[in-house]
Amino acid sequence: MASDAALTIWIVAGEESGDQLGAKLMRALKAQQNGARLRFGGVGGHAMAQEGLDSLFPLEDIAVMGFSAVINRLPTILRRIRQSVDAVVAAKPDMLIIIDSPDFTHRVAKAVRKRAPDIPIVDYVSPSVWAWRPGRARTMRAYVDHLLALLPFEPEAHKRLGGPSTTYVGHPLIERLGEIRPAKGERGTSDGEPLRLLVLPGSRRSEVSRLMAPFGEALALLQQASARAFDVTIPAVPHLADEIARRAESWSLKPTIVQDEAAKWAAFRRADAALAASGTVTLELGLSGVPMIVAYRVSKIEEILKYLIKAHSIVLTNLVLGENVIPEFIQWDCTPDKLAEALLPLLSDTPERRRQEEAFRRLDDLMRLGDEQPSERAARTVIETLHRHSGASAARARNL
Repeated sequence: MASDAALTIWIVAGEESGDQLGAKLMRALKAQQNGARLRFGGVGGHAMAQEGLDSLFPLEDIAVMGFSAVINRLPTILRRIRQSVDAVVAAKPDMLIIIDSPDFTHRVAKAVRKRAPDIPIVDYVSPSVWAWRPGRARTMRAYVDHLLALLPFEPEAHKRLGGPSTTYVGHPLIERLGEIRPAKGERGTSDGEPLRLLVLPGSRRSEVSRLMAPFGEALALLQQASARAFDVTIPAVPHLADEIARRAESWSLKPTIVQDEAAKWAAFRRADAALAASGTVTLELGLSGVPMIVAYRVSKIEEILKYLIKAHSIVLTNLVLGENVIPEFIQWDCTPDKLAEALLPLLSDTPERRRQEEAFRRLDDLMRLGDEQPSERAARTVIETLHRHSGASAARARNL
């Protein structure tokens, strides 16, 4: 280790979700070190700053989404990669932890490994090697000493693909089960009340533009097929709320659009069923116990690339369960009539609804970690990896 007096850990995140993970990890590391001094450096946002990180540069410099946005910001991103690598090498920390955003963080890790091979590197959040470009797993072994996985099937996937040693540390959603799960009596409607539907058209502009029209038409068909009234809520990310509201103006079922997180989780706790875009939200719905159908549409180029995808489903809940329990409607199957037909049986006590509810109980068993929280297990694994590396380094020194 760099110093007997203090442990120095550098953490590099590339976007807001990584900043949140990094902050929880920093908090857990401080708790598990029992008062021992910790020094943090790296790249993060507001959450990591609250835990004591003085970021090398604003996270907004690199947290961009979309091809055109990346191209426009490319000179800045490349400069920030070089700056991050130079800073890590100069600091000689006891460990470097990279968090998600592989297009940025893995470039940093590769360059650090080349210039300072003695610095142990931990990757927090696995790239989707089990679905796309599986050869990345074997490549990662050259610059990642240990991987912290959010999904329970990922350690076996990396072992099968020749990737780095991997520990399942749990998904951060597990730490929020109290917020997303209903209290007794909070979910369920009587015959005279409207059924509560969640509609989740995605967190990217391209997803919203492709899904809002078929989602709205599906709801109209659902209303025609059911004798019940509906209360529709759309949790929207703030930067897309106006566009979602504009596109929903033509819907026959007028939704309530909520933006803050507390209102989103309240809607989850009350929902009877959901119509959702593919993404992390399917795991949120599964852990909340909301029966769902999932839909997705992509560009023509992305449709061609789908033949390179190796996974049996695009729905995270299905991937964790190991079977396709949640119906999915992709591309040309994403039609209003198919969506309405699949959503209708989830609104009452049917075999389709019961099958999902039983699967959610299994999902809970697969995702849980006992009494340990994900950030706590992640911190414990980081410390264990650091100790193993320190022991191996000492043994090599004795043999010189």
